[in-house]
Amino acid sequence: MQFAVIKTGGKQYKVAEGDVLSIEKLTNNQQPTTNNQVIFNEVLLVVSGEVKVGKPFVSGAKVEAKILEEGKGKKKIVFKYKSKTRQHKKKGHRQPYTKVQITKIIA
Repeated sequence: MQFAVIKTGGKQYKVAEGDVLSIEKLTNNQQPTTNNQVIFNEVLLVVSGEVKVGKPFVSGAKVEAKILEEGKGKKKIVFKYKSKTRQHKKKGHRQPYTKVQITKIIA
């Protein structure tokens, strides 16, 4: 079984070919190339028969993915309340995400 650990959006994800995952919205420096493909160069670990651990990244390794959709997640409500002073504040937040499907792991 071949899998890799990639770093994107300040988080780390364990991925294998064919996986579909929601990640933080891709920034302008990670815009997709042709046909909605995106390449992740920050690969921390690759396992394909042998284990390759990067310091901090594995040299020459990359993960190719296809962008399926972009959107916003469910709304999270933030409610602040102070008792006895009639103070309250209600806010909502929807986190943007990008849904990708892993197509190829190149070690």
